[in-house]
Amino acid sequence: MDNGLPKYRRIILKVTGEVFAGPHKFGIDGKTVKAFAQEIKEVKEMGCELALVIGGGNIFRGAVASDIGMDRASADTMGMLATVINSLALQDALEKLGVSTRVLSAIEMRQVAEPYIRRRATRHLEKGRVVIFAGGTGNPYFTTDTTASLRAMEVGAEVILKATKVEGVFDADPFKHEGAHKFEELTYIEVLNRELKVMDSTAISLCMDNQLPIIVFNIMEKGNIKRVVSGEPIGTLVSGGKR
Repeated sequence: MDNGLPKYRRIILKVTGEVFAGPHKFGIDGKTVKAFAQEIKEVKEMGCELALVIGGGNIFRGAVASDIGMDRASADTMGMLATVINSLALQDALEKLGVSTRVLSAIEMRQVAEPYIRRRATRHLEKGRVVIFAGGTGNPYFTTDTTASLRAMEVGAEVILKATKVEGVFDADPFKHEGAHKFEELTYIEVLNRELKVMDSTAISLCMDNQLPIIVFNIMEKGNIKRVVSGEPIGTLVSGGKR
């Protein structure tokens, strides 16, 4: 669409935690979070309802910790707590810009975030607030990709926007392989059969069962979130059919 209106009315934006680290390999970069919050504000001003799921890989990765001998359930819980830290950082940046924001955590911690209740989340969206889903699913062994798929179904989102550091989905790592081919469109089955690193198989299967489209795009390019929401054909569309 080129009339400034959003193509999608209710959106789940899944952001990898590494984005928050900015130019660093670890932690939270204040300038990056501030710039990201400004983009979210601009998208909100288009009139869509926006919820976010943020990873915690810039602080702690449960899967990596379990590989070096830590109990997987404990490691995943630590990873879920890392997503809460990122969520609070983004909430602070958004509210400084005047964007009303609520953090809903799947792990109950009333002093810092509201508990996740589906109807409450939906009500916040209807009232025009940005909702950040923290704490993953609240269960170990599930990624934040699966959280995004699950929450999208629960709140009735029309699309999942998967924000990454590359232009879309490639047949090889574009940072390591110069001739890597970018896919414009893929079906869920193609993603699963080719074992493409879009989202984990649980998240893809959930989207496939409920026919929820996924758009993978580069968040590092300024204005891209707005372009995707407007319906510009950037990134890679993963769905049951064609655009």
